[in-house]
Amino acid sequence: MAREGGQATVEIVAAVLLLLLAGLVALQLLATGYALTLADGAAEAGALALAAGRPAKEAARDALPGWAEDKVEVSVRGGEVVVRLRPPSPLADVAAHLAVSSHAFARKAER
Repeated sequence: MAREGGQATVEIVAAVLLLLLAGLVALQLLATGYALTLADGAAEAGALALAAGRPAKEAARDALPGWAEDKVEVSVRGGEVVVRLRPPSPLADVAAHLAVSSHAFARKAER
């Protein structure tokens, strides 16, 4: 009986570790989805600023929360604003592979 009790303990430890890993993966996927939503909003803010004749990069960066300040790249080519954002992650390599990008287009209104 003592041997079976030891086996159950090992199985419980393994199951708990698998549950923790599954939770970590789920949280990382949620953070990536959140980053995509933020990148969409920032790209749109940049495009709207571009259409109004204001600096698009500054507007896109202002549309993001503080944690994203060093995780974002904003580029403007013609009327296109591209925002690339790395999601929050405890592992930097994972965040680099899960980076998301969003594009928005605008043209200046003719008066």
